[in-house]
Amino acid sequence: MDKIFSRLQSVADRYSELNELISDPDVISDTKRFMKLSKEEGSLRETVDTYHKYQEVVSQLDDNEELLREKLDPEMDTMVKAEITDLKEQKDQLEEQLKIMLIPKDPNDDKNIIMEIRGAAGGDEGSLFAADLYDMYIRYAEQQGWSTQVIDSTATEVGGFKEIAIMINGDKVYSKLKYENGAHRVQRVPSTESAGRVHTSTATVGVMPEEEDVDITIDPADVKTDVYRASGAGGQHVNKTSSAVRMTHLPTGIVVAMQDERSQQQNREKAMKVLKARVYDYFAQQEQDQYAAERKSAIGSGDRSERIRTYNFPQNRVTDHRIGLTLNKLDKVIAGDLNEIIDALIVSDQAKKLEELNESEM
Repeated sequence: MDKIFSRLQSVADRYSELNELISDPDVISDTKRFMKLSKEEGSLRETVDTYHKYQEVVSQLDDNEELLREKLDPEMDTMVKAEITDLKEQKDQLEEQLKIMLIPKDPNDDKNIIMEIRGAAGGDEGSLFAADLYDMYIRYAEQQGWSTQVIDSTATEVGGFKEIAIMINGDKVYSKLKYENGAHRVQRVPSTESAGRVHTSTATVGVMPEEEDVDITIDPADVKTDVYRASGAGGQHVNKTSSAVRMTHLPTGIVVAMQDERSQQQNREKAMKVLKARVYDYFAQQEQDQYAAERKSAIGSGDRSERIRTYNFPQNRVTDHRIGLTLNKLDKVIAGDLNEIIDALIVSDQAKKLEELNESEM
């Protein structure tokens, strides 16, 4: 614990330094620097408050144990012992909280996301399942108070999606939805199945943090941009000007097409935002593959090919294979009630990281 306390004291010292800096008139006049330092101060506040509470509990515990060494009357002795027991419980709880707070935070956790859902194995049924997943995430986002916007989609004749990309904006979106990366499997009787046989199909989900200019820079020379006329259903031209945009990132071969907006400039801006997210994700995936080779970790690996969850409709059952969680409430989950699954994934992820933290402190 000595190393942990040393790190906590460093955090507390930095917090004090930040409070002095954001009170400095020179810093206040520099809006960009003031905002950056204020954000850092805010991110440390809860940890420092908990650390100070821990110090108070330890101080009270020391005082009570010192008091117990004196000759007390039986009633006072009983009362002090009861307080010591209570303080030790508080101390243990605060220690665990502080360890979790010291777990390195994912720098993307506060970001908005771009989510891409694709029908995979199963043909029409896979595309219908992709549409079900889309509806599930839209409902979950609504429950969280987040906003959503479809930025690209390719529908199928049966009412599903070959692929659909949505932007989700809100508070700490990536921190909760990053665990949805991977292959989702569905087991059910398709509406086209006359014999009532259960089929298995899959859809893949990709979750990418929305990238700002400071996070990744794309060389304009690496992007080939084509413009063309936006078309509606059946290939009908709905625009006499070339407002649709197709961008190709030459080093990776990633292609983004955008025609949802009325003007070419709007489509260019939206396409570049999606392109940045996909390019960032491309290189992040390569880093994850290297990390996974060194130390396999199921949660948060972001592996698109990894089957992470099964949705069994006949038995109203959903199973997350990474943590062995099974819930017999698929009807509620598919309606957007993902809290129990996501909370369990976060706790499991924290437990793994806490174990790694404890190993590093030994």
